[in-house]
Amino acid sequence: MKTLIVFYSFSGRTRTIAQELAAKEAFDVTEIKPVKNPGKMKAYTAGIFASIKGKPWPILPVDAELAGYDRLVLLAPVWAGNPPPAFNAFLEQLPSGKSIAVKMVSASGESACKERLEAAITEKGCTLESFTDIQVKRK
Repeated sequence: MKTLIVFYSFSGRTRTIAQELAAKEAFDVTEIKPVKNPGKMKAYTAGIFASIKGKPWPILPVDAELAGYDRLVLLAPVWAGNPPPAFNAFLEQLPSGKSIAVKMVSASGESACKERLEAAITEKGCTLESFTDIQVKRK
């Protein structure tokens, strides 16, 4: 089963985890990049509100041909218990028929978004194979 890791990272911690997982498992990896990077102020204000509401922010096209992969491993930081807006934008673009593993990264190791993400994934005709919260230490 050909696997692609797709991640969004604001601070760099999620990027590190994605790259380590890709190297360990020999998976391909690509990054979700916003059209305009939010500064800390915007991320911690408007970004948090958009995350809570499940709203997307514009992203650049993903630098991978998703049709060539059977499985996607999605990684994102947790913003106020939810995925960030750039990650929400990628979810809207999911191609159908994929097996999806989600890994949410936070200092607490807890998110409040499993049901929301499962609904978004199944609505796209994909299957949520696993959901994992990953705890990382604050910098």
